[in-house]
Order: sequence, then C-alpha cells, then structure tokens
Amino acid sequence: MAETPRGMSASAVRAAHEIRVVIGRLRRRFKETYDNEQLTPSQTSVLSRLSKEGPASASALAAAERVRPQSMAATLSVLDERGLIRRRPDPDDGRRQLVSLSETGGAFMADKRRAGEEWLARSLETGYTEAERQTILEALALLDRLTRA
Repeated sequence: MAETPRGMSASAVRAAHEIRVVIGRLRRRFKETYDNEQLTPSQTSVLSRLSKEGPASASALAAAERVRPQSMAATLSVLDERGLIRRRPDPDDGRRQLVSLSETGGAFMADKRRAGEEWLARSLETGYTEAERQTILEALALLDRLTRA
C-alpha cells in the first residue's frame, strides 16, 4: 500500500483502500449472479444508465460512457435488435432521437437487480450471524455518510 499522506491516519488510508477493493469485488459478484444474455459490459452499462437516468440521445450516452459516437451507435444497434431499447424523436429537436428502455429492457434490468439482491440476501442469511448482519448494517450507515459529505 502507498505511503500515508501527511495529515491522514493510517487507518483512514487503509479503510479507503479496503472499501474500494470490497466494492469492486461486490460489483463483480453482482454481475456474475444474473444471466446477462451475452451482453457486453458496454451494452449492460448503457442499459443500466438508461434505467437510472431515463431517456437520452445517442450522443449524450456516448459522452457519458466516454466512447466515440460510432461505438455507441454499434452498441445501441445490438440493444435495439434484441428489443431492449426503443427510439423516438426528441420532442425538442426533431433531428435527434431519444433512446429509452423498452418494456423488455425494463424487465431485464428489474430481473437483474432482483437476482443480485436475492444472491446477497441469501449469502448474508447463510454466511453471517444475526449479530454480524447488525454490524454490517451499522457499518453501512457509517459508509452512507460518505455519500453525503
């Protein structure tokens, strides 16, 4: 691990590192828990963004995902072929189209979330005692403060 920055405790630096590592591992495990219908990480990321943020233009999605517009067009083409998105004219600019989740795409994302939560709840139920689960809940409340700082 890197040297402790001046003015920071070793425990703060270690906690920051461990939180980042654990969150990364949890993200990977969540991705393993659902059938991704052979979607690429980029395709899954676009579906997730549309699910959280709502309709967007292809250029806005490309900027948000930090990819070239041509790459986003290819990603959207596959999602469209699989019926996971729909396109409609932008009411503010008829030259543009807005992309959103289709009913099938919304159901896919809901199933994905449900599968991840079921895996996590089952793992917590079978792998931890009630006291440990309470400790996890207390730690999560403390971590939640990071999002409000």
